[in-house]
Amino acid sequence: MNAKELLLNRQSDSQLSFPGPNAQQLELIQQAALRVPDHGHLAPWKFVVLQERQREKLGDIFLQAAQKEDMGERVIERAASLPARAPMVIVCIMKYIGHDKVPWVEQVASASCATFAMQQAAFAQGLSGIWRTGAFAKSATVKQALKLTDDDEIVGFLYLGTPTVDCPKKRRHQVADFFTDSL
Repeated sequence: MNAKELLLNRQSDSQLSFPGPNAQQLELIQQAALRVPDHGHLAPWKFVVLQERQREKLGDIFLQAAQKEDMGERVIERAASLPARAPMVIVCIMKYIGHDKVPWVEQVASASCATFAMQQAAFAQGLSGIWRTGAFAKSATVKQALKLTDDDEIVGFLYLGTPTVDCPKKRRHQVADFFTDSL
């Protein structure tokens, strides 16, 4: 896939199945994450790659969070099964590093860029994924289980696998609606 095709056709797919990324594909996905903008060369990232039983452990953490934080009956019922929506889940974390020239928000932006780069790398290799956030990304229980500090941020859960439905998404936005040449 060429760069132009990737940039103009990448999409999120929520219906994913096996196979997930193989070792060679995962290596490219991981390398892509490390090529993002990184002001101050802080590398404020941590990525936890979960497959097989490790996804189940994440589901257990989600269930514990849903119960402890009273997220509601429907969320509690589904929590343990959520990581099973794809063969691989990468927990994408911004590990905050105090710095006088690189604020927290820039470190979150860098980790977010890394997450997006991984999704693009998967798409470029014929895989797909979806970047999810929501209550579990903000959950104190989940952050504690991952041994994160209050300043660290879960920027998302990147679900990766093979798309089960060929459903190209239509372009929703027009350039003229978002770009201007005047102040």
